[in-house]
Amino acid sequence: MSMPLKEFLIKRLSPKLNITEKIITTVINEQFTEALLATSIHNSVEISGFGKFVFNQTKAHKQMTKYQEQLVAYQLILDNPSSTPEVIRNTNLRMITTKNNIEHLKPKLHEPKTNI
Repeated sequence: MSMPLKEFLIKRLSPKLNITEKIITTVINEQFTEALLATSIHNSVEISGFGKFVFNQTKAHKQMTKYQEQLVAYQLILDNPSSTPEVIRNTNLRMITTKNNIEHLKPKLHEPKTNI
């Protein structure tokens, strides 16, 4: 059974650096949490020695179009009188998720952001 890459790296780094696994895990989690928060403000984030993450406006616009098309399709399913209660429930859940995705993506599409 193989372990996730993060866990593998932590187990390898711990004896090498003579630092407990708990401390290494905390540092890694904090770095990526901060990087995730920074992406809501900036279009790119670079983690020294690891790599650069860039927000792609073109892909984001295409994704927004997909989300809007999904909402239309879901509404058609809900408007169909032959839809079963189970189908309606599942479609409503999908609609909620899609609407949340749209709300999450909207701010990134309408404001020019800087890089860090």
